[in-house]
Amino acid sequence: MVTEQSVNQADNRQADPNLTPVQGALQAVWEAHIQSEFGTHSTKDALATMVEDAYVNHIPVMTGGVGKPEVGEFYSKYFIPQIPPDFELVPISRTIGTDRLVDEMVGKFTHTIQMDWMLPSVAPTGKRVEVPVVAIIRFRDGKVAHEHLYWDQASVLVQLGLLDPGTLPVAGVESARKVLDPNLPSNALIDR
Repeated sequence: MVTEQSVNQADNRQADPNLTPVQGALQAVWEAHIQSEFGTHSTKDALATMVEDAYVNHIPVMTGGVGKPEVGEFYSKYFIPQIPPDFELVPISRTIGTDRLVDEMVGKFTHTIQMDWMLPSVAPTGKRVEVPVVAIIRFRDGKVAHEHLYWDQASVLVQLGLLDPGTLPVAGVESARKVLDPNLPSNALIDR
């Protein structure tokens, strides 16, 4: 869910006098795109922000699509209707270049519905998840050309009780909390 706080932060970023006009334009397109996905839940509006041969790649599980027809089908069948109602993106940092934008954020949600875009074939567990996410967005001709999204799938699976952190070098919610608060302890996996 795009929260009021994240929308206000986005509005503040759009007014940032340190951005060049090109950077401001890229940011505005990206903000419109994510508002379409998480705010208004409109596949049509999200696709309007994209070039014809755009692609989306959710790297950890290889979900997405190539070209507007595939991306549109993915958005309308698997992504937008399968966003949990309490889904929230907490912004951490944003870097904007001349044709790319990189967002670092923490995604928070309760796994109350099927989420084939992130957890293919995993039934809802009802458990809470907080996971760091990085989105690398490339633009062409003033529109989104591709989205590469990365997150720690092992952390998600640990939080859902599907992966045992006691037998593997993986962390659960701690990884998201460390992104939000860098002063939390480091090296817990080494020390155990």
